[in-house]
Amino acid sequence: MSLPHRTKVLVIGGGPAGATTAGFLAREGVEVTLVDREVFPRYHIGESLLPSCLEILGLMGARKLFDSYGFQRKPGAYFNWKGETWTLDFGELGGSFRYSYQVRREEFDHLLLRHARTQGAYVYEGVSVQQLEFEDGRPRRAVCLSKGSDAPSTIEFDYLVDASGRNGIMSTHYLDNRQYHDIFRNIAAWGYWENVTWPEDCAEGAIIVSSIPDGWWWGIPLSDGRVSVGVVLHRDAFAQARKKRSLEQFYDDAIAMSPVIASLTQHARLVTPIKTEQDYSYTSDQFAGKGFFLAGDSACFLDPLLSTGVHLAMYSGMLSAASIASILREEVTEEEAAAYYGSSYHQAYLRFLVFVQTFYEAHGKLGYYSKADELSHYTVKTGDIRRAFLNLVSGLEDIADAEQATSHLMGEMARRVDENLALRKDKDALGSTVGSKQAEDNARFFDAIEGLPCLSADMALDGLYVATQPRLGLKRVAVTV
Repeated sequence: MSLPHRTKVLVIGGGPAGATTAGFLAREGVEVTLVDREVFPRYHIGESLLPSCLEILGLMGARKLFDSYGFQRKPGAYFNWKGETWTLDFGELGGSFRYSYQVRREEFDHLLLRHARTQGAYVYEGVSVQQLEFEDGRPRRAVCLSKGSDAPSTIEFDYLVDASGRNGIMSTHYLDNRQYHDIFRNIAAWGYWENVTWPEDCAEGAIIVSSIPDGWWWGIPLSDGRVSVGVVLHRDAFAQARKKRSLEQFYDDAIAMSPVIASLTQHARLVTPIKTEQDYSYTSDQFAGKGFFLAGDSACFLDPLLSTGVHLAMYSGMLSAASIASILREEVTEEEAAAYYGSSYHQAYLRFLVFVQTFYEAHGKLGYYSKADELSHYTVKTGDIRRAFLNLVSGLEDIADAEQATSHLMGEMARRVDENLALRKDKDALGSTVGSKQAEDNARFFDAIEGLPCLSADMALDGLYVATQPRLGLKRVAVTV
């Protein structure tokens, strides 16, 4: 099937960001065409999801489809960190999000893309974008090449959503605005194992996180019985560890540093080659502009400790679809929508940046993660947390500024994280706390970090928030006189 000559919205990339964008727009009756250079299913890392992804699937009308597919249900996490071990169950202290999935991304992403197609999105796989053409600083046309063809074709559009992942066509080729995060400039190495020995005190389906002197390990159980086992180190520590050692020797030596991972794999069998990926923590200084939106990894990606990648991708997909739908219905101007999208998405990224950095700082300075000289620890009153979050918006020139801007939250965030984990380690204390005002306050706080605050009028930015009824779009906060 040949590409159309014109479409209202062009989405580049069929991963979670692109498929979410296309699915939502198609449900709103917007003509949307999605192209991806790969033919799905295709392999991708990032298999552990946050519960908030399920809420977005519900808003897309796809929750039952994904719940019935057979993905490994994820009830929480098992931490072995700096010599301490504790479990985190999503439902323990209340809150809106009780479980999630551990997924094979080739299956999850393919299912999400197929859902977008059933909603009415035009999906073309095996189509790469060779070049973008601009008019008055606005992207207007894409020169595309289909696999097996020597003749490129051009598709014209009114709006572009760049969900091309790490390739980031707009960011890396035209805006030149990607900046890597020095704290999390890491390298991951991972493989897949069979017949692992699961810890007796670890819930079935939970992700395992285990620290080592210069990094940390993950263990992610999948529905086919395999377990994804990977290590994350800063690139300097990785380079030092790899001197005179093969990748396989490095991986084996790193396993020996973690008693939990060593026990996990002691009688297991590695059934795949070791894969690596590097420099995957970055952000762009502009998420939206004249006629375009950067979604998912095309805009930013953060250290994988909290499994934020798919959350941020789907969150940005929902935001971009709501923004474009409201522009087309003339409910907001392009400028308002672009500003709102940039602020909302950047705020979500920065909330997680604070959370990840606080976790590392609060639970031992883990080698290269220590940036204590850049942090300002003081307590923020509980009533000021909303205001502090609302101030974490775009307009920051680089990541160093982002760290400065978020530092005022460190004191309160560290207190909450310490309190939360202390309760989860002491199950007797936890049992007496469930249902209390303390537990409710705790749940609200972490829902604001890990959830979908854009759906609340109370968390509006510049008077706008995302409404899902009666239609998906941006809504203005009612002004009371």
